[in-house]
Amino acid sequence: MIITKALLARIKTFAMVLAIAAFAANAYAGEFYEKEGVAIKGYDPVAYFKDKKPVKGSPNYKAEYKGSVFHFSSQANRDAFTATPAKYAPQYNGFCAFGTAGGYKAAVDPDAFTVVNGKLYLNYNQDVIML
Repeated sequence: MIITKALLARIKTFAMVLAIAAFAANAYAGEFYEKEGVAIKGYDPVAYFKDKKPVKGSPNYKAEYKGSVFHFSSQANRDAFTATPAKYAPQYNGFCAFGTAGGYKAAVDPDAFTVVNGKLYLNYNQDVIML
């Protein structure tokens, strides 16, 4: 089979559409960035404030906020979140704060976080925090 420039362009376009569709399926189930149907990759948003570190949540303790599912490490953290979700939910809908400030949406690493003035900011990786 001979691959022409036109065929190659169609293949690239098709691959790009598939990649965008796959990202959209993961990222936009609710208003927050989600991986496998869970916001913050399953980490407990309240723990960033109370424990000052990322703590993996459990599907046994979950709550929905703005169409996204959040997991928590304890019932107490779930209850704190449901009482005041805007206080604990990550800024920029859980997308990379640096990327969003630059006009694009990027995935996050739950370990790459900062809490500034009572707001949770997640980033793509630790290097982004240093910028």
